[in-house]
Amino acid sequence: MPSVSVKLYSVFFKFLLKHRLQNRIQTPPEQSDPFGVTTRPEESVVPANPSFSDGVATKDIHIDTVTSLSVRIFLPESALVPAEPRAEARSGRRERRYSYGPPLREEASRRSEGIGVEGLNLMTEGMYRGYAPAAAAGRRMPVVMQFHGGGWVSGARDSVANDVFCRRIAKLCEVVVVAVGYRLAPENRYPAAFDDGVKVLNWLAKQANLAECSRSMGGGGKEFKKLDSHKHIVDSFGAASMVEPWLAAHADPSRCVLLGASCGANIADYVARKAVEGGKLLDPVRVVAQVLMYPFFIGSVPTRSEIKLANSYFYDKAMCMLSWKLFLPEEEFSLDHPAANPLVPGRSPPLKLMPPTLTVVAEHDWMRDRAIAYSEELRKVNVDAPVLEYKDAVHEFATLDVLLKSPQAQVCAEDIAIWVKKYISLRGHEFSY
Repeated sequence: MPSVSVKLYSVFFKFLLKHRLQNRIQTPPEQSDPFGVTTRPEESVVPANPSFSDGVATKDIHIDTVTSLSVRIFLPESALVPAEPRAEARSGRRERRYSYGPPLREEASRRSEGIGVEGLNLMTEGMYRGYAPAAAAGRRMPVVMQFHGGGWVSGARDSVANDVFCRRIAKLCEVVVVAVGYRLAPENRYPAAFDDGVKVLNWLAKQANLAECSRSMGGGGKEFKKLDSHKHIVDSFGAASMVEPWLAAHADPSRCVLLGASCGANIADYVARKAVEGGKLLDPVRVVAQVLMYPFFIGSVPTRSEIKLANSYFYDKAMCMLSWKLFLPEEEFSLDHPAANPLVPGRSPPLKLMPPTLTVVAEHDWMRDRAIAYSEELRKVNVDAPVLEYKDAVHEFATLDVLLKSPQAQVCAEDIAIWVKKYISLRGHEFSY
């Protein structure tokens, strides 16, 4: 069973959550913001930090002028370590999976002493600004696109909890994490959050293509001298676009993993389906796997856990029903809505086309059985879809602020890293890491 402190905090948490949800339900429509919000006033947030003081640099980018859609990029310091020559040579062959080992001791020592930094990147006043896309000194890292939880109505890409979790994933997996600040309900109901997820995936593909244009136009090898002098490219629609230097220099979008927690897992699964349907239209982005952490699924026919654990910790079923009412348009509200039930008939594409899917569930989470059922259906059509179930764990046990420092949260992140590395490995060998 969960500890006494977890039980007590859960009572307090549910009291506040219920109060906030009821207030939002009672908010008149005219007070809604058409531009959308991605962070609530009560949310504790942490500012972006472009230095590597704790091993990961972060940067916030607003990527849509029409809405509040934004992302936070998490770049691990290991991205500045030169790749092994053999791995670099192999990368040109576009193999399905790659591997990159930990930094060599000599390289790690030089990095810690600040040796060779001038030739690798542009550091100004301790802040990392990036370098030219063609620079071969740094590493090309896989991309993890992350979607936070919060029951559609709360949470943020820059919240303290999400910042800590994404830093942990960036370090353990050695990846560039792109945390998505999607629009929240009820200001923006379904399908706003889903559309935002797909829009970020398309933005990532556009960034990769702009970086390639930059190289082909002779921008390779030249450092970005100032933050405001990044190379601008005119895309096929005639609009000026700016190359994001961190992604251009370090991201390998052909190895993209989608990761979501709670309702964020629901968004990740939707984006994965759209990526399958888009196919080569998303080139060079390729979704190679997804991780669904305690996915926020429901259905009209209750599962055993939905009956037995209806009054579970933190996010009980009654509270989540309020969240669904705030997210789904009133005229479309149904527990078997395609956005709510992953196994509703007619959902496309066919499950056999879905990417490998790791599902994380908690013993004391009322949503666990439906997540497991979805995973079972994926396995029936030969999709690699293991389930990791954590004993005595509650919903959001690895991403909630008060539980992030628990041993279970750390172990869960490590388990995710082990599985993810199977699909981002460069040597075509799942145990090459």
